Amino acid sequence: MGISAGVAMGAGALTSAFGAQSKADSQKMALEGQAYMDDTNARLAELSAQSALLSGQRQEASIYLKRGQMKSTQRTALAANGIDLTSPTAQNILTTTDVMGEVDANTAKANAIRNAWGYRTEGMNYTNKAITARGNASAINPDMAFATSLLGSSTSAAKDWYLLNKAGAFA
Repeated sequence: MGISAGVAMGAGALTSAFGAQSKADSQKMALEGQAYMDDTNARLAELSAQSALLSGQRQEASIYLKRGQMKSTQRTALAANGIDLTSPTAQNILTTTDVMGEVDANTAKANAIRNAWGYRTEGMNYTNKAITARGNASAINPDMAFATSLLGSSTSAAKDWYLLNKAGAFA
């Protein structure tokens, strides 16, 4: 009975050690996979930021185009009504159109920059998560988990063997 109990304890220690190694392997792979996904999400956030900036530039250009069209229509209407385009009234109308167009263009640009900033902040968060996951993955050593578990289990098995032997279980 003594030898079979020792073999069973040894087999249990090995099984536990292989389980610890497998668990460590799984944790490491999961963290590396998470880091990969976080890198991908960071790249997507940067693409979204670039898209927001491009969209803002297009909106800004559209505002300038509409402002130019509006000023052209205003000039035509003023001239058709016999108003001198150099008069203070005409200049006030055209200047107001310029100012309002500039305000709208600046608002579109600021909104695009703000949206891009949000995407880039999100991307930085993903990058930081990836760095952390990689750091945690590199700290996991499946072979060390195996050895530590085997050492712990072997020590426990030796203790149990000693106590059983001392109690006369193997006599």
